[in-house]
Amino acid sequence: MQRYFVDQKNVAPDRQEIIIVGDDVAHITKVMRSTVGTRFICCDEQGSCYVCKVEGMEKDKVICRMEEQLLESRELPIKITIAQGLPKGDKMEMVIQKGTELGAHVFVPFTSSRTVVQLDAKKEQKRVERWSKIAKEAAEQSHRQFVPSIQPLHSWKQLLNLAKEYDVALLAYENEQAGTLHEAFGRLQAGSRVLLAIGPEGGFSELEVREAMEYGFLSVSLGKRILRTETAALYGLSCISYYYEQLGGR
Repeated sequence: MQRYFVDQKNVAPDRQEIIIVGDDVAHITKVMRSTVGTRFICCDEQGSCYVCKVEGMEKDKVICRMEEQLLESRELPIKITIAQGLPKGDKMEMVIQKGTELGAHVFVPFTSSRTVVQLDAKKEQKRVERWSKIAKEAAEQSHRQFVPSIQPLHSWKQLLNLAKEYDVALLAYENEQAGTLHEAFGRLQAGSRVLLAIGPEGGFSELEVREAMEYGFLSVSLGKRILRTETAALYGLSCISYYYEQLGGR
């Protein structure tokens, strides 16, 4: 069933009516060719999802009546933030699209010593807007309850300061002496907030690794093979999903 995400302000206080506005109106009326009586799923900003029936259609909005709340959770039991070193080309788009499908909760793009791409304020804003659109579409396709948040571009120092806001902050590092993800998982429980930092092409410098550990990051290995930057985050998310959803956190 088609899924749409709506702003909380467009959900009636009694949760009986939802009004859909913006680009989704054209998708509903022109792409899906929905009519009065059509049913689809709407999710609000609190992660509550409902089967809704179209009751009215206007040029700039679609009015829906809630029929049933869906209680099954489709989210990971822990909240994962992917801090991705800004990569070249359109690799960030793939990280956000596939990372959303795999359950990431927040994406934080950042720059570090080995970052090649440089964005001015105007380009950054356009990129964040595009990335947010990609996250929304991927969340709809994968039947998520939330659309991941795309944060503004962070500096290396700003990223380091994020560590204190999480239960566990992990730094992916190819050094074979680094700890494993499995060891890090032992520190977590349902509801934990985890930050996983992935370097850009070329990874992190030794100085950056030392700085990160001083700020509370744990250095972890993603295996014996060297992964591309756009692969590393997806590997980490897949491991987390398998550990908590398939193995039950054992």
